[in-house]
Amino acid sequence: MVSRTLANDLRLAGVRWRPASGDTFVITREGFESDVFVVSDMTIESHEFETGTILGFNGTTEWALDSVALEDALWLPQEHQLRALLGGTFRSLVRTDSGYRVELSVGGEATIVEAEEADDAYAEALLTLVYAAI
Repeated sequence: MVSRTLANDLRLAGVRWRPASGDTFVITREGFESDVFVVSDMTIESHEFETGTILGFNGTTEWALDSVALEDALWLPQEHQLRALLGGTFRSLVRTDSGYRVELSVGGEATIVEAEEADDAYAEALLTLVYAAI
């Protein structure tokens, strides 16, 4: 799972999340800093309304939380999701002595991004791709 800092950077860069079963997220409200949630058809469902997307918490009688707006949830994309977002620009992931290196092709040029964790390397690569498109 990508770090919260990089997840927030992805959000600020314009990467949008359409919640699906298995997705992980945190709630950006005070008091939820250490909780990581998983969208699941049984417990946390994504509901689309004209006013926006709501994540509904089902069967949470021990909680004072019935739902949360998508704007209050920060998606923590997983490695396979980040790789999918890189699409055809992705070339390789290599383990290094200090972590991981992702190579992608941006505008026909090889671009290398490194991070300690594979998920973070993918996230940094996606940020590189987004910024190159701007």
